[in-house]
Amino acid sequence: MVADTVADLIVSMLKASGVRRVYGLPGDSLNGFTDALRRDGTIAWGHVRHEEAAAFAAAAEAGVTGRLAVAAGSCGPGNLHLINGLFDAQRSRVPVLAVAAQIPQEQIGSEYFQETHPQLLFRECSVYCELASMPEQVPWLLATAVRTALERSGVAVLVVPGELFLAPAPDRPAQHPVLKTSSHIRPDDASLARAAQVLNAADRVTILAGAGCEGAHDETVALAEALKAPMVHSLRGKEFLEYDNPYDVGLTGLIGYSSGYRAMEHCDALLMLGTDFPYRSFYPRKASVVQVDVRGEHIGRRTPVEVPLVGTVKDTAQALLPLLERRGDDGFLNTMTRHYQRVRSRLDRLGEAKPTDSPLHPQYVAATVDRLAAGDAAFTADVGTPTVWAARYLRMNGARRLIGSFNHGSMANALPHAIGIQASHPGRQVIALSGDGGLAMLLGELSTLRQLDLPVKVVVFNNSALGFVELEMKAAGVVTYGTGLENPDFGALARAAGLHASRVRRADELEGALQEAFAHDGPALVDVHTERQELSLPPKLTLEQIKGFTLFATRTVLSGRGDEILELTRTNLRQLSLE
Repeated sequence: MVADTVADLIVSMLKASGVRRVYGLPGDSLNGFTDALRRDGTIAWGHVRHEEAAAFAAAAEAGVTGRLAVAAGSCGPGNLHLINGLFDAQRSRVPVLAVAAQIPQEQIGSEYFQETHPQLLFRECSVYCELASMPEQVPWLLATAVRTALERSGVAVLVVPGELFLAPAPDRPAQHPVLKTSSHIRPDDASLARAAQVLNAADRVTILAGAGCEGAHDETVALAEALKAPMVHSLRGKEFLEYDNPYDVGLTGLIGYSSGYRAMEHCDALLMLGTDFPYRSFYPRKASVVQVDVRGEHIGRRTPVEVPLVGTVKDTAQALLPLLERRGDDGFLNTMTRHYQRVRSRLDRLGEAKPTDSPLHPQYVAATVDRLAAGDAAFTADVGTPTVWAARYLRMNGARRLIGSFNHGSMANALPHAIGIQASHPGRQVIALSGDGGLAMLLGELSTLRQLDLPVKVVVFNNSALGFVELEMKAAGVVTYGTGLENPDFGALARAAGLHASRVRRADELEGALQEAFAHDGPALVDVHTERQELSLPPKLTLEQIKGFTLFATRTVLSGRGDEILELTRTNLRQLSLE
């Protein structure tokens, strides 16, 4: 393609750098760019219904592929709609380029129609954000934006006034494709020796491992074997560490369970690998901490660290292993893994159901999805209770993926994340575990599935409430208020959008509905009615939370809603019986 205009130049540079689609919504200030895409014909236009979904889709594509993904928005409200999804991409540390159109250059600063200042607004959610003012700048700014997004694993924003897209392309030197580089990064020998000294001197070592262990499964397990250390994984580390790992003891934190919590509570040394786990109250109080992170500025943000190690987990583990004394005492490890086996058995029993159960326990829904899904399925999960059930019941095996807004914590992420994964992996099974509140927030993206012919399978956990918000209210001693949802028939809405859809109210209907949806060759939705009062408690309740639940119960009864407490008790009796 000959670069006649600046927009043609942008398209050719993106194509050379491996970009195969751009997610967005057209608008007049983007016309030059979208017309260049049309004339080129090799980069797909991922036409969504809301620019927030475009950014989420790009974030998920980048997260699964590791390559640059692109979203675009027209001036003013168009590119402002990108911002929440860009925050998600930035906090998930995935490479995304946002092309943000701007009002005509000569009007900037005059309070012109739809005027904003994207280079200021996007600064907080990006690693690079610049405004192009003349054609000659564009090749250099674009190359720098792409390089920065790839090397720093974050969001880069290029702001382009609408008329600049249509300007003649500048003469320029030959531009090479901008692709991510690969480097070996490990700490110096003295730091490694100090870390080994701390770990060798400890009696009870626990490993806390996260998303930074991607590509380092075997090295991480080898560290656990040498140290006879139970391994706690973060939510983002689950897909990289849970499988083929006899040292795994599950998660800790607000959505974890007691085995992970105890493994950290009782250790005297904690080895943190590629994780920035945020919840300080779940860290051990007196343990020596060794933390490995390729970003040195992330070390020590959550808990005091005795030995900081800057490097990738893979390279650091390979250098550290020869320095460790292989211990023979596995008493601490065995105690913690047995605890995990008991917890896992209890969770599996909660994932069972009687045929007549109605509404369904959400544990059963997640466990059934896990059992019926493909061995290489990619899952997305809405923030809130769908994330809890995904964390506890979806089994990772090295081929499956689990993507969510796990750092930014935004509602409505599951469906647009699924769009990005499915668009970039057309032959793969992609399953979105959507909450009713999350689905309703970006409901229009069901039409995107049909328009782009993306065979995403959407499973809706429909409990007619913002369930996780209600749990937080209960823990704080607050009577639930403003959290109920008067939901439509999501199945009927999905059918109106052209999807295959069904509605499930009893446990004995679920498996058949899921099998039919998963076998369908196009997009499908299963609307499952689940228990509103199902509790997903953290592994440790603080005194304040215990007081909060007590106060919630008292205030709810006094407000004339005692039937809610009875329903809460009835729903969770089986959990109490398995304690």
